[in-house]
Amino acid sequence: MKILLAKNAGYCFGVRDAVDMAYDTAKEHGDVYMLGHIVHNENVVNDLDKAGAKVVESLDKVPDGRPVLLRAHGTHVDVWKEAKQKNMNIVDATCPLVRDIHDEIKQLESDGRKIIIIGDHGHDEVVGIASQVKEPMIVATPDEAIRLRKTKRAGVVSQSTQTIENVQEIVNILMNKVVDLRFINTICFPTKRNQEQIKELSEKCDVMFVIGSFTSANSKRLTDLSKERNKRSYQVTCALDINEKWLEDCNVVGISAGASTPDNIIEEVLERIKEIGNVQEEEIYA
Repeated sequence: MKILLAKNAGYCFGVRDAVDMAYDTAKEHGDVYMLGHIVHNENVVNDLDKAGAKVVESLDKVPDGRPVLLRAHGTHVDVWKEAKQKNMNIVDATCPLVRDIHDEIKQLESDGRKIIIIGDHGHDEVVGIASQVKEPMIVATPDEAIRLRKTKRAGVVSQSTQTIENVQEIVNILMNKVVDLRFINTICFPTKRNQEQIKELSEKCDVMFVIGSFTSANSKRLTDLSKERNKRSYQVTCALDINEKWLEDCNVVGISAGASTPDNIIEEVLERIKEIGNVQEEEIYA
């Protein structure tokens, strides 16, 4: 059995920086408090908790004088205002590419455009983006786009982890509904790269594994893209999720992972597949 590992599987730079920031802050101050999960991965959250990075539901739950870390997905502007008003020790772990989306959407609004965000309703990143402007419309699917009324001027951005296909389909619909449409492609580079890799890799393999939490939007999208091309595609959170029967009659196994999946989890999955298939070495898929 041969294993092909996607070259860029796992942590993107934004998530890696945010997690490192949480560990470093906890080490320096003894603890740090995060408003919600820093990334969508239970294993990472549990490890951080053991290191002193605690999840709280509101700023009121942060003890006086303790640092509060604002996570990679971005944060609602009201939370920022409250933290500043309370003169809290803010550690900003917002991904720079998400921060760019905040800047772009505010510029579109200042240009007098109705704001449309292509993204998942209720997702942390989308909530943070939407809070930057007044009365944005959030569109998750082409069907939702079809139901929108026609308008003269609109500006469009997307959640950073959207699939290119979904964004393209929605924008094509909006082109027939908006006279003056300004679209800024805010799908982040790591997302585009990982999606292209998994499209190619899933077609080269008998079985495809995507490692990532089921709460992770980008992991689920990678899985969906893989399943469209390879019916023997499986999403797993860790090595314990692997069913040996999935690897029957398999010569080539492909592995990728969502942007919030840590290196140690990927290594454990690799070792488990090697054990099942008696594999001596894996290859890196460029």
